[in-house]
Amino acid sequence: MNVSPQPTSDSQHFEVDSLTKVFSTDEGPVRAVDEVSFEINGETFFTMLGPSGCGKTTTLRMIAGLEAVTSGQIRSNGADFRKMNAFERNIGMVFQSYALFPHLTVFENAAYGLRLRRADQETVKKAVARVLSMLRLDGLAHRYPADLSGGQQQRVSIARALVYDPGMLLLDEPLANLDAKLRVEMREEIRRLQKSLGIMALYVTHDQEEAMAVSDTIGVFNLGRLIQLGKPFDIYANPRSLFVADFIGKANFFPVSTESADGAVAKVRTKTGSAIEGVPLRQAARGEENWFDTNADLMLMARPERMWIAAGGKPQVDGPVLTGEAQRVQFLGTFVRYIIDAPEASRPVIIDTPAFVEGVSEGSPVTFGFSPTDAIAFGKPA
Repeated sequence: MNVSPQPTSDSQHFEVDSLTKVFSTDEGPVRAVDEVSFEINGETFFTMLGPSGCGKTTTLRMIAGLEAVTSGQIRSNGADFRKMNAFERNIGMVFQSYALFPHLTVFENAAYGLRLRRADQETVKKAVARVLSMLRLDGLAHRYPADLSGGQQQRVSIARALVYDPGMLLLDEPLANLDAKLRVEMREEIRRLQKSLGIMALYVTHDQEEAMAVSDTIGVFNLGRLIQLGKPFDIYANPRSLFVADFIGKANFFPVSTESADGAVAKVRTKTGSAIEGVPLRQAARGEENWFDTNADLMLMARPERMWIAAGGKPQVDGPVLTGEAQRVQFLGTFVRYIIDAPEASRPVIIDTPAFVEGVSEGSPVTFGFSPTDAIAFGKPA
């Protein structure tokens, strides 16, 4: 069924400015959300990504009106959300737990928002039929939640959030309770629906792959702060902090010292004396001092898929040649992962290749390396 986009979505502008939440606890005040600011427009699919306890769900709940704001502003097209109750914000909310009423049918669960708005029966019937069709739930209208699979229950919760044509869709870890295959199917379904309807979506998850797959824009959270904001590729390829580099995808870290530096490029030296020239240089985020070894003033990061590996010896390649021992060889379907014990690295090195590398097996000596321009050297925070 084709769904007509809402005509106002293209002009929608949503802004969070210095949003802060402080909880009072027996141990004292806890700053759960710390001066978070971002802006999104139109039908953007915006994901708040981060580990448990980083403040992303609390931020979403303040936007929804389910959590009081300590300080800061939330505005939609200039309207001050802090002056509106949750009902007035016209937001569709999808919860991790589905939050369905067990004593109501699929139809009545989906109709709940319209019933609260005192819509007439004909409007309810048409709107519910429309969203159930969109979500492929047509034949299940008279069933109860207990008779549905997890994926079907989540579809009902999404139908309930969409039935009254909200101006914005908020989703809090909506796929966390589903199995791996169903998660992939449902994330694509959510993305399809959001784009078909032409509405803005704010999505919370701790799953990096999920965020990368569905998002137009990602905000990475840690310790209550918004650490980096950008498109999925930009965040992966150009992390602005060691935390983001480590949290988004896989990353290898090498403690190094500065040999020389020229603006945004440095020549560095590893713990065993290997020199690496032409490495892009940037500063780590505040609070990341504990990432650095005592005898190293930089931490070099390289992605597994941007590295090469060969059997012991010194292949003729440009860039650094490092040595180690293959600890594990894992065939993962579309690629082969090598886990290397190397003296230069702060932890086992991960290298991903499209096929098995001749002569490399578990326990064998290896050489490996990367192009310096594919790495990033992070300096200690100022």
